[in-house]
Amino acid sequence: MTPAAGSAASPFFPDDRTMYQRMLAGDPYRADDPETAALSTRAQLLTERYNATSITEGGLRRTLLEELLGTCGEGIEVRPPFHLDYGRHLHLGDRTFANFGLVALDCAEIRIGADVQIATHVQLLTATHPLQPGPRRDKWEGAAPITIGDNVWLGGGVIVGPGVSIGQNTVVGAGSVVTRDLPADVVAVGVPARPVKGLPADPAAGWDRGAAED
Repeated sequence: MTPAAGSAASPFFPDDRTMYQRMLAGDPYRADDPETAALSTRAQLLTERYNATSITEGGLRRTLLEELLGTCGEGIEVRPPFHLDYGRHLHLGDRTFANFGLVALDCAEIRIGADVQIATHVQLLTATHPLQPGPRRDKWEGAAPITIGDNVWLGGGVIVGPGVSIGQNTVVGAGSVVTRDLPADVVAVGVPARPVKGLPADPAAGWDRGAAED
């Protein structure tokens, strides 16, 4: 069979799907075909426009986000600058807030729930690369989705790696690197991030400001 135009056929990963189809399926791909290049360029142009907006241009910001993102929940706020790969694979739930400097490499889906707080310079990284030197030299890569539950708080500088899920209400401390799934209702810190305590279910337990930091 002759590979389709823009297909991912190679000595390492023989296949007749397009690169973009492989990427969405979570299989090895190369981002060097016209389809992925066009989608990436579109996203870069829209984010460039978004990052140039004024704080007084709330309506324009909303319009650009609706054009750019896969899901644009009600009442969201994304403070520029922010950067992403495709945009259409990033889904933001209602009332989610992202502070300055968000990086979302959405080669796979990034699904963020409602009422999520994302502090400054957080990185959500679905992209990955092969350990084997040959395929990596030939620019093969991969991606795995990220899921962040409702009411999660990601502290300043948090990095979330490919394939990770974070349960609802969980707080991830500033500077932590999340390489494995985190359950709901915990505080997690460290490199790699690990749960260090549970969160009280009763609001009457009081307000602990914590150490995630905006």
